[in-house]
Amino acid sequence: MVWTRSPVYFYQRNDIYYFSRAVPRDLQARFNKRRVEVSLKTKSVDKARSLSMTLSDRLERYWDSLRLEQIHSRELGLSLVNTDLRPSGEKASLSLDDALRCYQSLKGAGKGDLFFLSSSRNIGYLKDCLENKSLTMIETGDSGKFRDYLFERGLSSSSVKRVFSSIRAIVGLAIKENGIEITNPFVGTFIPDDQNRKRRLPVPEDVLTELQRICFDMDDEPRWLIALLSDTGMRLAEAVGLLSDDINLDDCNPHIKLQEHPWRSLKTRSSIREVPLVGASLWAAERIKNSGNEFAFPKYCSKAKCNSNSASAALNKWLKPRVPDGCVVHSFRHSLRDRLREVECPSDVVDAVGGWSTEGVGQSYGRGYGLEVKMRWMKAIVSRPIGVSMSSEPM
Repeated sequence: MVWTRSPVYFYQRNDIYYFSRAVPRDLQARFNKRRVEVSLKTKSVDKARSLSMTLSDRLERYWDSLRLEQIHSRELGLSLVNTDLRPSGEKASLSLDDALRCYQSLKGAGKGDLFFLSSSRNIGYLKDCLENKSLTMIETGDSGKFRDYLFERGLSSSSVKRVFSSIRAIVGLAIKENGIEITNPFVGTFIPDDQNRKRRLPVPEDVLTELQRICFDMDDEPRWLIALLSDTGMRLAEAVGLLSDDINLDDCNPHIKLQEHPWRSLKTRSSIREVPLVGASLWAAERIKNSGNEFAFPKYCSKAKCNSNSASAALNKWLKPRVPDGCVVHSFRHSLRDRLREVECPSDVVDAVGGWSTEGVGQSYGRGYGLEVKMRWMKAIVSRPIGVSMSSEPM
């Protein structure tokens, strides 16, 4: 065995370099061994020197923190207990609540209440499952335990995937920000699809026509919302968060200028778009403008909050006896895509109308389709409801 001793504390054995440093005498009582010795897993002397300097520096900082702890403990009359040796980079005391606070403080700027509520709820799930382990105590196998725990709570596969996505982001940010040298245990966890998951179905054409007829007869705010969704295919939150000023009826192509607001963000960059108004959606837009309200749907939205969950519950309750099983308010969005397929609308135009992300590098070039092109295809799918005066004739 050939030793290479230097201020950076490493030696070579069987061509591999090892780090070796004695624990200071004043701290030896706290540990189960008197020397820190680990393989540097390299045959390069330059790399070994760099790694050992890094380890030595981390140990120095860790030992200094223990000495300060002893001083403060004596002043407070506290006694210390022995603990395992942990390099300072591992941050053994970092809790899940610490990770959550870090995530919310760094990522929460400009986010709504939902961001804070959902991230806090998801960390709450993790604390309940793992009995509030500290971050550095979580092992890779715990991610499978957490997955099973969420399924046992009755969450669907898609909900479990959303929770894991949130937890991955929270834990990953905490690892990076605190310099913890561990692998994120929630990366790569297998989450099976639901065996009996009900697929969201589009609303059949005859049912869609009947729903629009009922909306014209009832002529109230919730029915305006359903009518608006039925012939635009917008996401519910997109519609609920509209201002009346987002609706432009004076243009030769009436449309909605869909944009972000402080009370309602949009799902993707492609969600920012101009949505043509035809058929029942044009009727609903006229009713909204004539109401004189600042918000398109003040029942569900204000400057303080966009309550799309409340709107979803109310609308789905009303729709349930009037639509086939498997159809919900989001089904209007599925219907729009099918209706555009029926008139052989190009798929990238469909994506532009609905705000779906279009695959391919080429799709990011240019300005995309103009309102006139989208309006032409939207008019092609609209049939005029019997006995109802509409402001726009279908093609």
